[in-house]
Amino acid sequence: MNTCLIIGGGLGGLVSGALLAKEGYKVTVLEKNAIIGGGLQSFTRHGVSFPTGMHVFGGFTENGQLRKIFSYLGIMDRLSIQAMDADGHDVVKVLEDDATFSLPKGKEQYINYLSEAFPAEKDNIKAYIEKMYALSEEEDLFYLRERPSQMFMSVSEDAILPYDELMDRYISDPKLKGLLSYLTPLFGGVAGTTPAFMHALLGVLHIGGTFQFVGNSQQMADLLKEVIEKAGGLVLANEEVVSIEVDDHEVKRVVTKKGHTYSADGYISDVHPDVLLRLVGEKVFPASFKNRLQSIPETFSSFSVYVKFKETAFPYLNHICYCLSKYDSKFDLKTLRQENWPHNVMYYTPTIENQGQFAESMVIIGEMDYEWVKPWENTKTGRRGEAYEQWKQQMTEQALDYMERLYPGLRDQIDFVMASSPLTIRDYYGNKNGSNYGFLRDSHNIMLSQMSVFTKVKNLFLTGQNVNIHGLCGVSLTAIQTAEAFVGDNAIVRKINKS
Repeated sequence: MNTCLIIGGGLGGLVSGALLAKEGYKVTVLEKNAIIGGGLQSFTRHGVSFPTGMHVFGGFTENGQLRKIFSYLGIMDRLSIQAMDADGHDVVKVLEDDATFSLPKGKEQYINYLSEAFPAEKDNIKAYIEKMYALSEEEDLFYLRERPSQMFMSVSEDAILPYDELMDRYISDPKLKGLLSYLTPLFGGVAGTTPAFMHALLGVLHIGGTFQFVGNSQQMADLLKEVIEKAGGLVLANEEVVSIEVDDHEVKRVVTKKGHTYSADGYISDVHPDVLLRLVGEKVFPASFKNRLQSIPETFSSFSVYVKFKETAFPYLNHICYCLSKYDSKFDLKTLRQENWPHNVMYYTPTIENQGQFAESMVIIGEMDYEWVKPWENTKTGRRGEAYEQWKQQMTEQALDYMERLYPGLRDQIDFVMASSPLTIRDYYGNKNGSNYGFLRDSHNIMLSQMSVFTKVKNLFLTGQNVNIHGLCGVSLTAIQTAEAFVGDNAIVRKINKS
């Protein structure tokens, strides 16, 4: 194969394309939206740039996975990112007893901090964190190690145990359990269901130190596009694929909404598998595969509030805040009523160029059930009707009421505010039911949602958050797998480690 066509210009498609471009492939990326990047997209309102998906991430420490990958691609020194405060990069607030925990960077510092806060659990805390690191070591690709196959799935019994059940083996204090579960909104964690290795990988990334983009997250998408185009490829926005023509178990061409036809030696899908099924038609994949995909539950969605502050009104926070209403490590989103929303929130102040002591903006995110927007699921952006706008305004007010409990008088500091709902996520990212992280991984049926980069169509491969792990790190690692399906197992990992 010498040419590759990628359907979807999200992070997975762009990293896969950039890696293949370095291997000498002529890459074409087709993106349906006007802006490439998927979760990397940023939007501007009233002169302020807001991120849509990539809010906080690990992997950029000195020997971090993402630093190695993007250094290999030649863009690391042009990415503008900033490390969060080392002595409190993740701050957890609990309204139940007005407690604040400033979690530090570094394994030993993290263990020591929690041990001081919960001295009776000192030995248990150390054992549990060591277990998290041990589980992360099971994932060779997570450490950019050569691996025996294209599979990227933990196989130990503890790794696929529900994360909360594994925690119960080590931790007794219910408050500590709630605190240790603060990251569940970042991996779509559901108590009793989500495997422990998901919690372990994200936890290890965060303990190592977190970062955010300076200015906007769109910069990464634009730099990856540059890598592809400098190698002779194309990255085309507003070019939605509407049909994938398959003959004799091989993709022959794709057709776009504009009537353009593209062909290549190999193809990569960076769209949700349900979307892919619609594009290839009914007869390409067996009914058993289609039924399997349709039976996989999705992770929860979210509602986001975007705030622009008045000048010098609100202090800049160089950390990410997670606020819990209660120490409830097994909180079930299905039990939440709309009038009591939100239960927990994540919020932060995006970093701008020449950041001073005051914040320009804030993003507030609360988990939300897609069922709440079902009445308007057949509507389109900007044409959802008065009832929807009133509902969205009500949710925005409830989010601000919640934040007023943390920062009395916050409303007086706001210049303007806007919001997005699960329908926004569904329409812009193509995620089923506005899912934040795609398929829900189930400890009790781990193979159900475990996708391979290979398909039954011999020149069609998968990438993106529905394959293995989501997030900036997980999707970038999966992109390596996808690219290596073209060039051979471990070929790119070797080059990244040598570069």
